[in-house]
Amino acid sequence: MGILDSLSDVLKNYSGGQTQNTENATEHFDQVAQGAPPSVIAEGLAAAFRSDETPSFGNMVGDLFGQSSGEQKAGILNQLLASVGPGVLAQLAGGATPTRLPESARQQITPDQAQAVSPEVVQQLATHAEKSDPSIVDKASAFYAQHSTLVKTLGGAALTIALAKVAERQRAA
Repeated sequence: MGILDSLSDVLKNYSGGQTQNTENATEHFDQVAQGAPPSVIAEGLAAAFRSDETPSFGNMVGDLFGQSSGEQKAGILNQLLASVGPGVLAQLAGGATPTRLPESARQQITPDQAQAVSPEVVQQLATHAEKSDPSIVDKASAFYAQHSTLVKTLGGAALTIALAKVAERQRAA
């Protein structure tokens, strides 16, 4: 019996594409995130990021960024910049960031530097990154799968879509 099998009672609520009931999604997501492998959670998050039933990828990443710690902000910024290059962040920030940003892709943004970047700039950066490198959705999903408490701030609709994807995977296994 796999770990997802032990969560089957929770996941049956999200089987068959039933994504209407979002009332218990936060609690259910918490249960699944504690028991499922991060790769499974990442698949669910990618489905939510790509869904027409949720805000755009850029909006959701911007919202998550606004709720993140300095370390989490630096982590997602470095993921996004690996897809588009550091020059894009400087262009989007328009010189509005007081902390000197890395000038090459080899340098990583620190948590202190990340704190100086606004969620709005990150939203624009994520939107740009998704257009130039669609695989960034999967990379961001893998990153956020490691931060399930933060992901719960996305709300019931996104969590329901993520759980439906996990339920689909469990049925296929």
